[in-house]
Amino acid sequence: MGDCNGRGAFTHTSWNDFEIVAANILDNEQRRVSERITAYALYTDPPLARAGMTEQEVRKTGKPALVSTMAMEDVSRAYEKGETKGFMKILADRDSKQILGASLLGHAGDEVIHCIIDLMYAKAPYAVMQRAMHIHPTVSEFIPIMMQDFRPLQ
Repeated sequence: MGDCNGRGAFTHTSWNDFEIVAANILDNEQRRVSERITAYALYTDPPLARAGMTEQEVRKTGKPALVSTMAMEDVSRAYEKGETKGFMKILADRDSKQILGASLLGHAGDEVIHCIIDLMYAKAPYAVMQRAMHIHPTVSEFIPIMMQDFRPLQ
């Protein structure tokens, strides 16, 4: 289904399209593709993972936003693995404190992005993760740290 609806030709989006159609037809649920958060990973070296809006898209909204970035060379797990190319970037709405988007280019980014996607679907403020304890040493342990370092998006 997802291969022909123009909403992303990824396996995960096609499968989600099926889940939405099946839920509407078989379970009488009211699910919509339009409620889905854009998310994908490109299995390059290093991998690139994205969720939600890009920085350019956030700027176009005109809403006040926050940004936090971290170089992968500053992530101990990436350093330990010798895979320090890349960066992590998280964007949040200044007023609602909800995550607007994230881009992770680097070691384990294709896995780490899920903790951000889950927070976005929960519509929870970033303080929920900002105060979370993550296992060390991992790449994801730096997400709460990044959320303590938000600054205004210029």
